[in-house]
Amino acid sequence: MQKHLKGRLGNTGATFVRFGYGVPFALLYAAVLYFVFDNPLPRPGATLLIAGALGGLAQILATFLLIYLFSFRNFAVGTAYSKTEPIQAALFGLVVLGEHVTWTAALCIMVGIAGVITISLARVPMTISAVRNSLLGRPALIGLASAALFGASAVAYRTASLSLEGTTVAMQAATALVYATMFQTLAMTIWMAVREPDELRESLKAWRAAIWVGASGVAGSIGWFTAMTLQNVAYVRALAQIELVFTFLASWLVFKEVIARSEIFGCVLIVAAVVGIILVG
Repeated sequence: MQKHLKGRLGNTGATFVRFGYGVPFALLYAAVLYFVFDNPLPRPGATLLIAGALGGLAQILATFLLIYLFSFRNFAVGTAYSKTEPIQAALFGLVVLGEHVTWTAALCIMVGIAGVITISLARVPMTISAVRNSLLGRPALIGLASAALFGASAVAYRTASLSLEGTTVAMQAATALVYATMFQTLAMTIWMAVREPDELRESLKAWRAAIWVGASGVAGSIGWFTAMTLQNVAYVRALAQIELVFTFLASWLVFKEVIARSEIFGCVLIVAAVVGIILVG
């Protein structure tokens, strides 16, 4: 849906709708937890405010770079570059939270990364110069930067969520999600109003399509935030490699893109890694 909107709104507008149209759904989810399921409200502190804001900014930049990648390669392969995130998330988790991964889980993560590399090189001629340009070219560097920002964002969100006390895991995650999404919306609204007012106006005009991006984005974020409240971010983000398989299905069914055999093999490696992480994690 964001790829469809990118042609109409541009990179910034397609990034904005992911957050701006997600706020009402994030608030609705928190309200249901509070009023329907009697989850008590937590007491927010400075850690939530700082970590949530840092995570929000990192996610905005990561999402912008990921959408920008669509300009270089097809939808599925563009997303593949960002999937080196689990290794970077593991490093951020070690430095910030002191979290470790087992050797077996680390091996599974590497298998998943191998699948990503297989996919990213699927349409590259197997010559030394072509492989080098693919791995070290501008799209690859943008993808690695996007992955680093996503990894940093995940660790920041886990830090923010774990700082909340006196409530359930679901409400911890929901509160962090509401704060992060509102912060992101405010930050992007101010930026676009000053720098790209035309895209902001177009984003508001495109509400019929954009609202579905916001709804699906928050639905995914509910899962992300809850999982990252429960578990080491490296495991969560590694498990999320399965997203790439669904991306390929969308690429094939929606955008009618042809999938190469090596890309299918890369998906098999990713699925194997995901299964391994589930079993050992």
